[in-house]
Amino acid sequence: MLGELSDRDRAILTLEAAWPRHGGMKEETIRAQLGMSPARYYQLLGRLIDTEEALDFDPLLVRRLRRLRDSRGRARAARMRGFVG
Repeated sequence: MLGELSDRDRAILTLEAAWPRHGGMKEETIRAQLGMSPARYYQLLGRLIDTEEALDFDPLLVRRLRRLRDSRGRARAARMRGFVG
């Protein structure tokens, strides 16, 4: 449910959804608006998109991010298979 997302969680999802509209460096925006390192931001975002609360908050964004993550994982696995076999 929406009430279960923290303010920080909503801010992360909102920044990620709005990012294409912003110019400049994303890392600087993450630090300035959220007060965290980009590494921490992506760590939290990765966990957040696996929650039903995030899906309820912004289904299009969360599904898009899940698809991107999954396709990158498949590509990484295919590269690793190429090195092993």
